[in-house]
Amino acid sequence: MVIILVLLLGLGGVGLAQWYLWRRLVRDVSAPGGWYRRIGTVLAVLLPLLSLGALVGGRLLPLAVERWFAWPGYLWLALMLDLVLALVVGEALRPLLLRLPGRRAPLPERPVGVGQQPVGVEQEPVGVEHEAQEPATAGGPPAGGPADPARRLLVARTVALAAGGAAAAVVGTGMYGVLRGPAVKQVTVPLAKLPRRAHGYRIAVVSDIHLGPILGRSHTRRIVDTINRTQPDLIAVVGDLVDGSVPELGRAAEPLADLRARDGAFFVTGNHEYFSGAAPWVEFVRELGVHPLENARTELPWFDLAGVNDIQGTAEGQGPDYEKALGDRDRTRTAVLLAHQPVTIHQTVRHGVDLQLSGHTHGGQLWPGNYLAELANPTVAGLERYGDTQLYVTRGAGAWGPPVRVGAPSDITVVTLASLQT
Repeated sequence: MVIILVLLLGLGGVGLAQWYLWRRLVRDVSAPGGWYRRIGTVLAVLLPLLSLGALVGGRLLPLAVERWFAWPGYLWLALMLDLVLALVVGEALRPLLLRLPGRRAPLPERPVGVGQQPVGVEQEPVGVEHEAQEPATAGGPPAGGPADPARRLLVARTVALAAGGAAAAVVGTGMYGVLRGPAVKQVTVPLAKLPRRAHGYRIAVVSDIHLGPILGRSHTRRIVDTINRTQPDLIAVVGDLVDGSVPELGRAAEPLADLRARDGAFFVTGNHEYFSGAAPWVEFVRELGVHPLENARTELPWFDLAGVNDIQGTAEGQGPDYEKALGDRDRTRTAVLLAHQPVTIHQTVRHGVDLQLSGHTHGGQLWPGNYLAELANPTVAGLERYGDTQLYVTRGAGAWGPPVRVGAPSDITVVTLASLQT
């Protein structure tokens, strides 16, 4: 019942946004019956349907068909958000633009009749007192009066053009950032129990690659090449690798076989793996040479590396099992845990883990989405401390839905471990 209510509220919000965009970008700037009005109205109906097809297509359609909905549908979602934000700003500017001075219209000539003074000759009637009159602005509306239709049309078109240009620039820049590939971010994490000989150990953390109808093999290749250039000691892939099945996206993931690190590459599931079948993907990445940590732990010479399944797997009996992964370990050793969602940090603290590496949030992906992400996650991006445990959340290397990021650029993070022992 709650899911249905949320869905109805979401559809209602999108419908209201579409009506607002049609009104400001189509109706207010065009004449009834014109070609622009007709095309704009058709797009106002068609684009939301494409967005709906993109959102549900992953569950219902083959990947080859889903791509036809994904590109226009997802891009429209991002553009719709920025158009609404830009037009809301325009609402505040609209009254000011309506009152800007313009050219004064010339006064009409009036014929001089019998008993009238010629124009330009001042005559003041006797015994009549003048009332103060409020001057009209030059070329603008009289104070307190409505603007003329031509001025309103000009302002409507100006605001619409500015909003459209701003939204297109923001979405275009955000899309370029995703398709170009993630940048490398450097973070140093001091750990009290880390042996001195492990000081400077480097872990390349990558999450939320999201291979699917838009991001494919070339995206994986860029990520692999970027990681290998950092020459890490260990690679951690912390979930949400794919949005689809192994038969559909296996080839797109194949470049992961080229990941190179002294102590290997490790993988834990994210929530999106369970939407298309996590077990086949676990076996597939194993075949590529990436080691899955399914509620498991491996003892490296300098610290314990553990991983837990994502919370989404709970419905299938494959959820996170901290006891299995950490219950019998030596707590005098440093422990690093891979867990897709940062919300698990409180269980991590109870098990005495020194560092948790997570993703999932995308840093909000599309501003102001970061404020919504803060409501559901203890940390949206970056390094924070919870008791004796530190949590680092990467913004991820890809994008879900729109291949666009605004205010949350994608990253691959090289976490350098620093020993506090002398």
